[in-house]
Amino acid sequence: MRRLFIVRHGNTFGPGEQSRRVGFRTDIPLVASGEVQAAALGAWFAKMGISFDRALSGPLIRTRQTADAILSASPVPCTLEISHFLAEIDHGPDENGLEEEVIARIGHDAIRQWDELAHPPEGWIVDAEARIAAWRDFFSAETSENVLLVTSNGAARFALLAAECSGRLDSLKLRTGAYGEIVQTGPGDVRIENWDQRPPS
Repeated sequence: MRRLFIVRHGNTFGPGEQSRRVGFRTDIPLVASGEVQAAALGAWFAKMGISFDRALSGPLIRTRQTADAILSASPVPCTLEISHFLAEIDHGPDENGLEEEVIARIGHDAIRQWDELAHPPEGWIVDAEARIAAWRDFFSAETSENVLLVTSNGAARFALLAAECSGRLDSLKLRTGAYGEIVQTGPGDVRIENWDQRPPS
């Protein structure tokens, strides 16, 4: 059996700071609360006796910092691999835009379709077919291992579409500092165990 732990990086905005749509072109680090979230994930996995045989992260600093914090809490050493299929999407004209400005441009319904169905709003640069294919290729491996995959909200949802288990969820989103677990019992035979879980505080 192969267990895949898909993690969204921690917070990138501090208290009182307006949230923005940060994507692939906006490479910002974790803020203090994001570092706390990353450490909490590491402590939770260690407490649950989960160590990793393999660890992959998207290339952005926020995902690498989160992965490093998780791995530093693990009793079993694991080298972090950078994987571009875990990179965040590009929000096109809305990249690094204030959330209220993005909603004013594309509307609440477009955001809902993105969160529930992964249909990108007009102007966003998302090759959904390539992303789903990359996840399916990853699922095709015949191994028994625990794998950590640290990515961003825009990228993580395509794992659910590739696993064909998105219909069981009201939203495809992962909150910052949250994880999902996908269990693979054979090549391409995958099921979602849980989604959008944060370690208990």
